Amino acid sequence: MPLMAKQSYAVTIAGGGSTYTPGVVLMLLQERERFPVGRIMLYDNDAKRQETIAAACAIYVRENAPDVTFGYTTDPEVAFTGIDFVLAQIRVGKYAMRDRDEKIPLKYGVLGQETCGPGGIAYGLRSIGGVLEVLDYMEKYSPDAWMLNYSNPAAIVAEATRRLRPHSRIINICDMPIALMDVMATMCGLHDHHDLVVGYYGLNHFGWWWKIEDVQGRDLMPTIRTHMAQNGFAGEGSDMAFVDDSWLQTFKKAKDVWALDPDTIPNTYLKYYLYPDDVVRHTDPMHTRTDEVREGRERSVFGTARQIVEKGTAEGFGLKADAHSEYIVDLARALAENTRERFMLIVPNEGAVENFDRTAMVEVPCVVGSTGYERVCQGTVPQFQKGMMEQQVSVEKLAVSAWIDHSYQELWQAMTLSKTVPSASVAKRVLDDLVEANKEFWPELR
Repeated sequence: MPLMAKQSYAVTIAGGGSTYTPGVVLMLLQERERFPVGRIMLYDNDAKRQETIAAACAIYVRENAPDVTFGYTTDPEVAFTGIDFVLAQIRVGKYAMRDRDEKIPLKYGVLGQETCGPGGIAYGLRSIGGVLEVLDYMEKYSPDAWMLNYSNPAAIVAEATRRLRPHSRIINICDMPIALMDVMATMCGLHDHHDLVVGYYGLNHFGWWWKIEDVQGRDLMPTIRTHMAQNGFAGEGSDMAFVDDSWLQTFKKAKDVWALDPDTIPNTYLKYYLYPDDVVRHTDPMHTRTDEVREGRERSVFGTARQIVEKGTAEGFGLKADAHSEYIVDLARALAENTRERFMLIVPNEGAVENFDRTAMVEVPCVVGSTGYERVCQGTVPQFQKGMMEQQVSVEKLAVSAWIDHSYQELWQAMTLSKTVPSASVAKRVLDDLVEANKEFWPELR
């Protein structure tokens, strides 16, 4: 049954120990006028990691929103009983396994990336079981709730939930298109993504904008193309989303990705599929993105959290709401209060992209209300994009089949098909190392 508008909503954040949790909590509090939250619960199966973040959040909530009930737990029944929404941001294996996802492929001259290529496949096989577990807890204790899942890699997770939990109330989302739309809005002298009406097609971390207008219907593509030809997504506005040098280089590289099809605007992640040799050449195999995160965001967020707990106050620490969490609040509000707004979602195609596999999990604009979502048809896609999408969706489907069937063969096929991998023999060497590294997390492959 659809959620009805209520006086207040109860929200559980699954992955309470994430460095993104404080930003999500602050955004929920900041947006209470539009989306009245009465209870926030954090859930994580790592009690020690969650304790640091949760204790700091508890102090902030007590000082800034004492009327909001706040708690944290490792008990699924406590976490998922009597709630309206689950916001899922889990990372199975944490940064120790992300480190291996990135560095093992690099040993063989293959790019190491969190959600793309062999590393993304490895992470995907770890994430499937974790997301299904959280989803099952929600359905057991709060069967009318919605899960908004932004656990990575979203494409593989979405394909797994489509096949294994086809009737579940889960919506898979990603904030990367929103981050890029914020940058493009700035290019055009607008405020943010709310000022844009777009056409977009593809898979998660694998898509293209084919239409970008303002709310009055003015075509913004010429302005954005001019900027892409000069700077990619770098330049004005781009440093608002990410400050690490690796992200700045990714924003700049979008210029070369765009050059392959200047009629569209690409998602930044396409650089990993179209220029994998360039990525490997500019990557230090001993110091990857995981190291940057540990040295930057991880150290900063946990350091601040410990100081807040030590001082017993959050005042003076300059905590800020996560701007991209606003997207999650908007989506929850659309489901709860039938706002009929447009969102970029990862959904079964079923004709939204006319000349593409109907069972593929595509990322397209959707209209969201109290009964769920309605796809906005994107028509047919050009041959170049269609060819790339067919190859990549096969990678994702084979990876999920490998998890379901415990199949080494299907996983080898998935890695061989990835545009990031040069040959089946290299794919096998990478896979064998990843099998050994993931013994604790993957199904036993036969």
